[in-house]
Amino acid sequence: MRIFLTLTFCLLCAPAWAAHAYAQFGDIKYPPGFHHFSYVNPVAPKGGSIAMVAPSRASSFDKYNPFTLKGTAPPAISSLMIETLLVGNFDEPTTAYGLLAEDVSLAKDKLSVTFKLNPLARFHNGDPVLAADVKFSFERLTSKQAAPQFRTYFSEVKGLTVLGEREVRFDFKRANAELPLIVGGMPVFSQKWGADKLFDQVVTDIPIGTGPYKIGKVDFGKDIEYVRDPNYWAKDLGVRKGMFNFDRITYKMYKDTTAQFEAFKAGEFDYIQAFVAREWARGYKGKLFDNGTLIKKELKHGNAGDFQGFMFNTRLPKFQDKRVRQAIALAMDYEWMNRQLFYMAYTRVRGYFVGSDFEAKGLPEPDELALLEPLRTKLPPEVFTDAVPLPPQTSLDPASGQSLRDHLRLARDLLAQAGWTYKDGALRNTKGEAFTLEFLDNSGSMGRVVTPYAKNLEKLGFKVNYKVIDFAVLQKRMDAFDFEIISNRIGGSEAPGTELLERFGSKAAETEGSSNVIGVKDPAVDALLDKVVAAQTRPQLTAALKALDRVLRHGHYAVPHWYGSVHRVSWRAGRFEQPDITPRYYQPEIWVTSTWWGSTANLVGDK
Repeated sequence: MRIFLTLTFCLLCAPAWAAHAYAQFGDIKYPPGFHHFSYVNPVAPKGGSIAMVAPSRASSFDKYNPFTLKGTAPPAISSLMIETLLVGNFDEPTTAYGLLAEDVSLAKDKLSVTFKLNPLARFHNGDPVLAADVKFSFERLTSKQAAPQFRTYFSEVKGLTVLGEREVRFDFKRANAELPLIVGGMPVFSQKWGADKLFDQVVTDIPIGTGPYKIGKVDFGKDIEYVRDPNYWAKDLGVRKGMFNFDRITYKMYKDTTAQFEAFKAGEFDYIQAFVAREWARGYKGKLFDNGTLIKKELKHGNAGDFQGFMFNTRLPKFQDKRVRQAIALAMDYEWMNRQLFYMAYTRVRGYFVGSDFEAKGLPEPDELALLEPLRTKLPPEVFTDAVPLPPQTSLDPASGQSLRDHLRLARDLLAQAGWTYKDGALRNTKGEAFTLEFLDNSGSMGRVVTPYAKNLEKLGFKVNYKVIDFAVLQKRMDAFDFEIISNRIGGSEAPGTELLERFGSKAAETEGSSNVIGVKDPAVDALLDKVVAAQTRPQLTAALKALDRVLRHGHYAVPHWYGSVHRVSWRAGRFEQPDITPRYYQPEIWVTSTWWGSTANLVGDK
């Protein structure tokens, strides 16, 4: 691990409180006392308002606690109201700067990190942020009443010790260069928030946080307004200068994407991101776009690609043979979909870290082999002998050997090898049971994809059912692993790490509510996950992630979808201004709410 400090730091004595930031692998861009991040306008005017729309999957909310499993919290409540010891930025994916903590000190043996809290830090109720609040937050987040992913995320933390009124130390089970970022990113809330209740009983108690916004007007379950705190404690810090400029940020929620888009055109909210290529090509046009009322733009970014796909629940016996999963994937004619449905707007997802330095390619390279060789007896031979699997590419040339008919023939053979053959009008096993497939969706948007896909699957003898259910029901079924196939998207990361334990680890596969929806339970995968979290350098991390990507892709756990290389967004003209510099790594919604500001018309009109 390399830590780049800009002031003298004594590793052999008590903390010297000289580190204003922590970098997992590289140089720290901003020096101590820096004025603002490069991609913000430090003199952006405060005021005005912006109305946002909740993500398409969220059509309502029934609680204010974003850290428990049951129920749905309002969008952005954590990011706008609750802060962390350290805070990242849109320039550096593996560096974080002091926010609630003004200083950070890593022990010489790298088995602990100590934070000194900023004496200016205040909760919304006026109380100072103390070490006891940090301890309270950690204990609540790692309790059985919190969502299980937090216990996985902090599983490498041995414990927390209060050293003084504003000083805490996290002890680690092993040296891991990412752990200071993980604990530094832990949400901190007041010990007074639901203190007399179990954490999962803290439902409608409004969080007591330190963030730039408080809750304003609420139409419970439908719309929520966040109001900027004029006494926000961190408004003059370099990590907050020029940020969070709107007086009010409102999130509106709709039952489906059609109602959502019609509301946008009607002026009910100001900003939207499009995720469906057809809607972007055919819906985002007309008078309002032609006359400049609405702006339509494709924003470039340097983010790693998202992984999206139809994910199998491998806990079910019928999906446990990877030949079955591979056969189902062969039936998707993505090239036809891209031409007919997507307006050639997407690129096929290849692996779990697509478009990043961590994507496996070809045969294993020496650094990967060094990690894979000790696992040879736990891995299929093709991991070593074959190039990493790519999604089947369907050709229109019948002589290519890669036509849809060729793919279906191969799928038929794989199914037969797995014990499934066509008989009496259906694909059946030796017991005569028909093979049924159920695709779950909450918005109906996947219907146009599943329909042609189902026709190909039916040629193999599958009986396909596409079912649209409410988001809250879908979430409950996902949490309980009560599904067959779902469409899911995993956001890309420039530095994947400990969160992968929650996504692919065997322990998480058995924990309801975890992110391991696929049900991956593989000792080889677990061993590679250990290498990922133990990486001390960027090259070590890269090798471990490539090896992990390779093994997962040989497992055929999902039918890869597609990803876009730009953010497709639209907003209401004349109401907003944005900084001159667009950052490299960002999600547009967070970029908008944290760095944009109201135009003169917005500021005047809102008074």
